[in-house]
Amino acid sequence: MKRYREALNYSIKVVIENKAISLGKAHRLLYKVLKEKYGLPSKIAIDCYREAIAIAKSWLKNTNKGKIPRANNFRIWLTYGQSYRIKGDYVELLGGYRLKIIGLDRRYDSYPNKDARLLLKDGKFILKISKRVPEPAKYDPKGVLAVDVNEKQIVVGNRKSEYRFDTNIERALHYKQLAENLQKKHSSFKYIASLKRGGIKRRIKSFYRKARNIIEDWAKKTSHEIVALAKQYQYEVDREDLTNLVENLRKLPKEHKVSLLILSYRRLEHWIDWQCEKQGVPIAVINPKGTSSICPICGSKLVENGYRKLKCNKCGFEADRDTIAVINIEKKAYKKMGGSLTTPTAPQMTDVIPNR
Repeated sequence: MKRYREALNYSIKVVIENKAISLGKAHRLLYKVLKEKYGLPSKIAIDCYREAIAIAKSWLKNTNKGKIPRANNFRIWLTYGQSYRIKGDYVELLGGYRLKIIGLDRRYDSYPNKDARLLLKDGKFILKISKRVPEPAKYDPKGVLAVDVNEKQIVVGNRKSEYRFDTNIERALHYKQLAENLQKKHSSFKYIASLKRGGIKRRIKSFYRKARNIIEDWAKKTSHEIVALAKQYQYEVDREDLTNLVENLRKLPKEHKVSLLILSYRRLEHWIDWQCEKQGVPIAVINPKGTSSICPICGSKLVENGYRKLKCNKCGFEADRDTIAVINIEKKAYKKMGGSLTTPTAPQMTDVIPNR
């Protein structure tokens, strides 16, 4: 693996300098060197310059190029039938090595194997295999599942039912605060020496990483639950287009702004879209303008009537602002689909705190 990493970094440099992004040109430039200088077996040498070409292509296409990419982790690119093959409960690698399979997704066994990555992480070998899977067929939706993103909760539903998913914003903010407190404390001259030793730096980085991981894990799990719910009832997922939310955050109070930035609504959007594509669930993006401020019955401007409650002075409609947003998103979705929606009867919230 050490030899492969050195060979891969050398190959990336050669491919980029000579623009050898074709297999033939890369083979002429690298095959003998990888075998003789780095001692790679024939099949592994081919896999090495194939991976170098893939990395180089990605880097050359990037308009904001940084330094030439380098491989830092221990991993090997393997090709099915040449560098590895699956036999029963074992994976056989080139050279006679055998790894016992401890986890395998049986749903995809009938599809051809593709490239794999052999990783060395925390003293364990992990083989990640990419397999070709068919694109799931999308169904004709029987209704709409609207998604409204908030700081404390993600509200999902329609005029018939409603589900609320708590966010992990408080846990993430806790670790972010720990990191900022350490930075503030050790930025003074008194603690400069301890900061230079690296231990405090690693601890600060670990706190920031923990905060990011909490949000990423929450986004993955929540998106899976939302899309599974939509698939169960054959609904279309309709989420708000929050592309310009960052610009609007400048107008908000600092604490609320930081919370929404930590929440990373774009990660949730990404994973919802990915889950919909993976499970064949139809998805649409809705303009969020007026979803939390316009009456879903008569279209009049709503006024505040308690903590997170809104009321229409014209028709008397009253509900929680998140419930109103969900209904308005559903209405916009039906309008986009060319259908119509009957007058909703929003459920009254029973657990709302009546003051600020």
